[in-house]
Amino acid sequence: MTLFREKGFAAATASVSALALAIVFHFIVSAKRRGKRTRRPIPGCPPVVDGVVGAIGNTALIRIKSLSEATGCEILAKAEFMNPGGSIKDRVAAKIIQEALQSGKLVRGGVVTEGSAGSTAISLAMVAPAYGCRCHVVIPDDAAMEKAQILEALGATVERVRPVSITHKDHFVNIARRRAMEATAHANEREAQEIKRADKKEVKPCKNGDSKESCGGFNDIDDITESGSENPISGQTMIHHGGQAKENSHTSTYLCGDECKGGFFADQFENLANFRAHYEGTGPEIWEQTGGNLHAFVAAAGTGGTLAGISRFLQDKNPDIKCFLIDPPGSGLFNKVTRGVMFTREEAEGKRLKNPFDTITEGIGINRVTQNFQLARLDGAFRGTDTEAVEMSRFLLKNDGLFVGSSSAMNCVGAVRAARLLGPGNTIVTILCDSGMRHLSKFYNPQYLAAHNLAPSASGLEFLGAS
Repeated sequence: MTLFREKGFAAATASVSALALAIVFHFIVSAKRRGKRTRRPIPGCPPVVDGVVGAIGNTALIRIKSLSEATGCEILAKAEFMNPGGSIKDRVAAKIIQEALQSGKLVRGGVVTEGSAGSTAISLAMVAPAYGCRCHVVIPDDAAMEKAQILEALGATVERVRPVSITHKDHFVNIARRRAMEATAHANEREAQEIKRADKKEVKPCKNGDSKESCGGFNDIDDITESGSENPISGQTMIHHGGQAKENSHTSTYLCGDECKGGFFADQFENLANFRAHYEGTGPEIWEQTGGNLHAFVAAAGTGGTLAGISRFLQDKNPDIKCFLIDPPGSGLFNKVTRGVMFTREEAEGKRLKNPFDTITEGIGINRVTQNFQLARLDGAFRGTDTEAVEMSRFLLKNDGLFVGSSSAMNCVGAVRAARLLGPGNTIVTILCDSGMRHLSKFYNPQYLAAHNLAPSASGLEFLGAS
């Protein structure tokens, strides 16, 4: 009996020990599994990207709660201020430079020039160094000061000029085009001089009594006197000192220095790389993020690339999606879309001596049809006012915590107009081009707004009226 009890006790003890080991093993395995799970990538978190260019795009699509509740529609906005350069123009800058390098129009060491009121220039200044290039920007002197400061901080050279009509040779876009041509001309001239010097080094210097013609045309390798040749771009005389080209002009050495490998004019208004950046990037992102469940897209236009690229992609996917323009004061695109005429005789380019865009908004509105805009597919257009843009920006800041720039605010005005036109239950997508950080000196300056009778005062969306 005693032996039986001892055997039973031993068996029970062994069972308890085995159970304890099993429990400990279970917790160890579970902890390891939990540890493995925590080390796995978070779902939806993007992978490591290659440099600043890899961080461009794939921005969030934000539901604007206040506007959605006010209209009965889903108002969604692409948060393009989340790009590394702070605006939607990062996409355009990267695409333009990539295509230029691929085509050979731009080489590493070259300088990219652009005439821009701000955001495109900032994006080019950021992206260009990533491709081994530099940036020279020409901007109107009425653009927000902080944009010029950002450009200079990014290492670009900034040339501020008086606002004039696009038909004028000194419009900032036309000057930027000339700067690229000047840089290319200097690079070509320098290359020609280097070839001449190399050829001269291969020729045996003349001995006493030999004629210059019989031994290469010079007495020794340093027998290079000042000579003149006409610059094919500026028409000015170039004076060569010891093989070094110097131009008697205001063109900076940044464009014409020995290290410059030529110039390339980005030409954001007419370069269809702008359109392709959105047809191949922004549009497909919107389609994927909405699952194709959207009814309308609305945006303002400057170059027209964003509106054209996105509208065409979305309507290629679903022709029933309505696409609209929202146009600021002073722009002729509303008339072009709704009436088929660009602008009235009083607004014709060349008739006005001052800046034709009498609006506080920047980067949108134009009085000509660009090659990019021609590709847009539009079902209609709305007019927006400066007052509506200012009031909308404060409404979004107060109700949604969204600190947006002038063009973004105008886009949201357009989104509400589209929602009211289509009625409740529809999904409307627009673009938040950039944040308010680049608009402090004008759009968010109380003194500036008061001086132009634009001080915000609305408590809700009453500033939009019943339109």
